[in-house]
Amino acid sequence: MVKYLFALLLSLLITLGSCQTLEELSIDYMLPAEISFPDQLKRVAVVNNVSSIPDHAILPKNEVNKENELSRATAYHNGDATLAASSLAEAIAQENYFDRVVICDSALRAQDITPRENTLSRNEVQELTQDLGVDFIIALENMQLQATKAIRYLPDWACFQATVDVKVYPTVRVYLPGRKDPMVTINANDSIFWEELGSTETYVRSRMPRDNQLIEESSKFAGSLPLKYLLPSWKTSKRYLYTGGSVNMRDAAIYVREEAWDNAFKLWSEAHRLSKSEKKKMAAAHNIAVYYEMQDSIETAETWAIKAQQLARKVEKLDEISQKAKDVSSVPNYVMITLYLNELQERKAGLYKLNMQMNRFNDDF
Repeated sequence: MVKYLFALLLSLLITLGSCQTLEELSIDYMLPAEISFPDQLKRVAVVNNVSSIPDHAILPKNEVNKENELSRATAYHNGDATLAASSLAEAIAQENYFDRVVICDSALRAQDITPRENTLSRNEVQELTQDLGVDFIIALENMQLQATKAIRYLPDWACFQATVDVKVYPTVRVYLPGRKDPMVTINANDSIFWEELGSTETYVRSRMPRDNQLIEESSKFAGSLPLKYLLPSWKTSKRYLYTGGSVNMRDAAIYVREEAWDNAFKLWSEAHRLSKSEKKKMAAAHNIAVYYEMQDSIETAETWAIKAQQLARKVEKLDEISQKAKDVSSVPNYVMITLYLNELQERKAGLYKLNMQMNRFNDDF
């Protein structure tokens, strides 16, 4: 919804043909993990604690429930827990967050006849941590896949389309030695998608991934999903700068392209201070907010984004618009700046937690 709203806002601002043009840029910043580990937990083992039994797909009757759809079927798989656990261990190791990461494809459930989800006992956790020389355990304990295959005819393109949409559901638990119960349980989910287009149904059907390929790639993908819950992660977001309305704003845009942000900031500050137009002040205030965010001064960025929001409210006469008339097209600047302010406030809310999680690296400097 947010992506759709941003796209709509941009198209509105561009097609208005006004001097308030926008320029897009990307920013990378770190988000805190949902789980915070004490600094003394430096060595971790990733354990496969999933029942080791053959996979049996459960296929319902073929059913068609969409227009132009020729076939649709859903299969449920156990997934490849060995691949998923290895993928998770590799993803954790690549982040260099812990001093040591060990992968243990244990045979704890090798004797299972039917699939089951079973937590590690206190004794098992104690033995594993001692045997592997680690401080705690991350265990993969369930690995379920739901694969939906469909074939449809696309009359507008005069071709056939085959799709495979696999929903993955890995369950991971974190164990500390000496504790009776797991420290935390993570139930992640996401989906991976394949698509093939062709002139005949036979062709696209033959190009669809086979079950063994589907299970292999989906299991590797599923293994990486819990990472964002366990470790701080990087996020890439889009930001927008106002680049029109005055010579200062246009020159500042050139400075930004040259990575001379301090020079751009001086021009935006001058534009905000000297301009008599609230619309130009709004644009300058928004750009200054982005400048401070690029400097990781999130609180100052928030202050300027609030100023820009207040000015946008006046410029677009938000308080005078009736409830029925209030939509994105009538207040595009206000909505865009508000969405940006919301992102800044989310970043600000997570800063304390992020700093605490990254505190383990302070001794390195």
